[in-house]
Amino acid sequence: MAAAKLNEPARAEGPHIPVLLDRILAEIAPVSGDWLDGTFGAGGYARGLLDRGAASVIGVDRDPLALEMAEAWRAQYGDRLKLVAGEFGALDDHARSVGYDALDGVVLDLGVSSMQLDLAERGFSFMRDGPLDMRMSQAGMSAEDLVNEAPEAHLADILYHYGEERAARRIARAIVAARKGARITTTAALAKIVEGCLPRPKPNQSHPATRSFQALRIAVNDELGQLVKGLLAAERILREGGILAVVTFHSLEDRVVKRFMQLRSDTGGGGSRHAPERARQTPSFLQNTRKAIAPSPEEAAQNPRARSAKLRLAVRGGEAAPAPLDFSALGLPPLEVT
Repeated sequence: MAAAKLNEPARAEGPHIPVLLDRILAEIAPVSGDWLDGTFGAGGYARGLLDRGAASVIGVDRDPLALEMAEAWRAQYGDRLKLVAGEFGALDDHARSVGYDALDGVVLDLGVSSMQLDLAERGFSFMRDGPLDMRMSQAGMSAEDLVNEAPEAHLADILYHYGEERAARRIARAIVAARKGARITTTAALAKIVEGCLPRPKPNQSHPATRSFQALRIAVNDELGQLVKGLLAAERILREGGILAVVTFHSLEDRVVKRFMQLRSDTGGGGSRHAPERARQTPSFLQNTRKAIAPSPEEAAQNPRARSAKLRLAVRGGEAAPAPLDFSALGLPPLEVT
């Protein structure tokens, strides 16, 4: 489910191109066993895995449209491809629901998909006017609900923590003032309010509403909460030697993935006169490298939506019951959306 830059035109530009797919396939070669694609989207990762030799792939997506579109081609893989409607935060439950007690690999491609951005009626993009929706599952609280009903202080916190928007309070104040006159119902209306709070962008700078739209989308879909749940679910369902591959597109989600893998691959020990020795433990994951893998210059040139992507990989160790996770060490924003 390749994430797209929010300041790009909201139109489909040729076929869907999965980000960093070739690099993932190279890193895990030879491809074999049972895999789960927790962000199925247009099916690029699932098809890549199956074409390279995976015995089976479970495709999970909470967007009904993604699964509906797959009906046009899924038959070519027969029983090797199983599709499940749901959130990847419960991916271990989804795997068990179709008969798998353990998996050889889990891949997650985070963020909003090109397919979702390119459809104005989904309300993810400000480049084409559409209803202010942003719901990946097409159910529950929408961005319109949040923008029109959340208290000003809560809106400001969302914009600041999830969008890293420095003008968060100014924008929240403008939103509240505008909704007193009429309900804010479209992406264009919200984008205009945000634009009015910020300086005109310089050449090559992103649209002024980029950070605000990202923040609202993350809040509406509980993206960071789903990410933490998904990482823990992968830890539970992967067998020893199983691979966890995660592609991120912005610093908030990448920080969570990076710290999760660091924490779960830590063996303890260490210590000095400045810090106590950490308790010895058997790590639940192993990392060959702690550095993120970026797209090649060739891929970034061919697919501009890949430019901000980072791939992180970890291999499941033999610890069956890892220690409780220290959530405070993941770098999650101090904000809970209700």
